[in-house]
Amino acid sequence: HFVSGLEFDLATNLVGQPLVRQQVMKGVREFLENPNPVKPLVMSFHGSTGTGKTYVSSMLIRYLFQSGLQSPYVHHFSPIVHFPHAEQIEQYKESLKRWIQGNLTNCGRSAFLFDEMDKMHPGLIDVISPFLGPSWVVYGTNYRKAIFIFISNAGGEQINNVTLALWRARKDREEISLQDLEPAISKAVFENPQSGFWKSGIINEHLIDFVVPFLPLKHHHVKQCVVSELVQQGLEVRPGVVQEVADSIPYFPEEEKLFSSTGCKTVASRISFFF
Repeated sequence: HFVSGLEFDLATNLVGQPLVRQQVMKGVREFLENPNPVKPLVMSFHGSTGTGKTYVSSMLIRYLFQSGLQSPYVHHFSPIVHFPHAEQIEQYKESLKRWIQGNLTNCGRSAFLFDEMDKMHPGLIDVISPFLGPSWVVYGTNYRKAIFIFISNAGGEQINNVTLALWRARKDREEISLQDLEPAISKAVFENPQSGFWKSGIINEHLIDFVVPFLPLKHHHVKQCVVSELVQQGLEVRPGVVQEVADSIPYFPEEEKLFSSTGCKTVASRISFFF
């Protein structure tokens, strides 16, 4: 029931991300239906601001754990909060490793979310690669039921460029496949010295099971976000307001104004101007 609940929620509430729905459901379904997974589930979310990365990860966590992000088995890391100083990277490595090890010993069904991977110091994330692979020796069997989610804006620009190029070649967003995007994401994320995944064993050993690309959102997607935000705030859904809020958001490229520059990120704050 959990899986179908998540699927329904993604289908009804996640705006304009067919690939995300497909990848996330595939990953979660295969993983949860297997009583003895050979390795943890590792997913990496990529896309520009406001396209739904945090939204999907918290939705996933809500379905997996009763108290959602508040659950003691859900661990959320942000480089700016948890690993701010480059010169302390060795200490961070040690404490991150101990933290994951300790918590997996505690409860195998734990989730670890790494936000803003593009701001993570290169090299830091490698301490967790032993936890991500199919090694049978590391920390007993417990760690193979864990879920790791990496979230990053890196690759967003490339995803946007590919989406735009395909649109110009008359290929609709809905027809875009993972194969269309993977090379561009790889280049931006895994071959980029500024990225937290730079030269990472996680990449070299292919420990990421699902690369999940979030596409840029079009005008009609933003309108859907406005409608659901109005409903959520208990406000009247007036077509005029929906249109105005959607129009007030910046779009790119300059001439066609196809895709929202901020996704649905600023929708909530803009609604308040109209009420």
